[in-house]
Amino acid sequence: MSAVVKIRKVGTSAGVILPKDLLERLDLNVGDELVVRPSKDGFELSPYDQDFEKKIRALRRSRRKYRNAYRELAK
Repeated sequence: MSAVVKIRKVGTSAGVILPKDLLERLDLNVGDELVVRPSKDGFELSPYDQDFEKKIRALRRSRRKYRNAYRELAK
């Protein structure tokens, strides 16, 4: 599925209006947050998951301290 959207001025910022079918496909509602990540083909949009973000931050904090353990687990 692809959609052409237009960047619009919103106050002093800019925004993109997402079509209703795309919102339904991503299971999003007005006010939800999205994560925008670069990908090899452009950008990837996905719903923001606060619990997942907390886990990633914890992993990043512990990565250096436990790098040998992670290396062994990866084998």
